[in-house]
Amino acid sequence: MKNMSLKRVRRLAYDYFFICIGLAFFAFGWTAFLTPNQMTGGGVTGLAAIIYFATSSIPMGVTIFAVNAILIAIAWRVLGPKFCINTLICTIILSFFMGVGQKIFVQPLVDDLFMCAMIGAALSAFGVGIAISFGGNTGGTDIIALMVGKYRNISYGRVSLYSNILVVASSYLIVHSVEKLVYSMVVMFVYIFVSDIVIDGYKQTFQFMVFSKKNHEIADKILNEVGRGATFLKAYGSFSKNESDVLLIISHRNDKANIMRVIKEIDNEAFVSIAKTSSVFGKNFDNIKI
Repeated sequence: MKNMSLKRVRRLAYDYFFICIGLAFFAFGWTAFLTPNQMTGGGVTGLAAIIYFATSSIPMGVTIFAVNAILIAIAWRVLGPKFCINTLICTIILSFFMGVGQKIFVQPLVDDLFMCAMIGAALSAFGVGIAISFGGNTGGTDIIALMVGKYRNISYGRVSLYSNILVVASSYLIVHSVEKLVYSMVVMFVYIFVSDIVIDGYKQTFQFMVFSKKNHEIADKILNEVGRGATFLKAYGSFSKNESDVLLIISHRNDKANIMRVIKEIDNEAFVSIAKTSSVFGKNFDNIKI
């Protein structure tokens, strides 16, 4: 029991270490490239930027924390304490990084507006992708979309998209610049595109088909050293006219190199087919969501 608790603490520390790195990248993209040029994006961060532009005195970190705290209080019973506590921790971390970033970066690091839009959106998307991949989030529209989805047949993506467009469009009332509004739209779409790539890339899974006379030995070693199970499929060779066992393995991206190492060590002449899978659901992978 003690070892299990220690293992869980280490895992939480590992996850939150990378969540912190991801949220630091997110804050850096905003404070060093977007905010100094009066560009916005979607979500509570975009709303915080608009309030900052309007007042010139309320830091973005303060608004992010205040709005998310209100949403978390509303969502506590709907989404559960586990999600809300994790969101609150991530909100505190993000608010801190945003506050520090705004004090450091008074002027944008790059003068060109287009480059600032692209770099800022890419960095913030890369950061949020890392954070989400390790169980974190930035709250805001995520909370709203999840709550709406509990009671209405409206997809998460649609709610998130509509709320983000509303936030970005409202920035024109403060900034009064069509050019910066267009750049803010660019920020939003680049952010969505890059964050999807980062999240999907981290969750990438592979399907191995191994044809070898030593498949049972390979399967045992993969189970013992990599911790991945395997399935034997009955096959019949059209050329050899012999029956054989084909080894089927599904693994995460992080296990790919170790699986290939095991196969090479046991049978260097094995025939191996590797394919990327779009989704894998079940034990040790994703849960089925409808």
